[in-house]
Amino acid sequence: MANRLRGEIEAVLDGRRWTLVLTLGALAELEAAYGAQDLGALTERFSSGRLSASDLTKIIGAGLRGAGNAVDDEQVSNMVAPGGAAGFAAVAADLLAATFGSGEEAADPSNPM
Repeated sequence: MANRLRGEIEAVLDGRRWTLVLTLGALAELEAAYGAQDLGALTERFSSGRLSASDLTKIIGAGLRGAGNAVDDEQVSNMVAPGGAAGFAAVAADLLAATFGSGEEAADPSNPM
């Protein structure tokens, strides 16, 4: 089971439930893929709200590998998600929100952190 407090999410891809997390290594992988100098630049890129299919593949692939799954981006690009492209976009958005948060989590009194 995914632990959202650690930035983990669960997603169904290819009919299988996967755990995804953007560890520091996975974030470094994304920085290198995009030529981003730091996490701020990476966050700025993703916060535009405009992600390509290639972006979704890289983000989801990094999240899968961050959680210890042995998959490469080519395998990710051949997966299917419930809802098609919109389903992949939802997975990537959820993963980014779990990683970078929106600041609302700390304001929630039911959140033990």
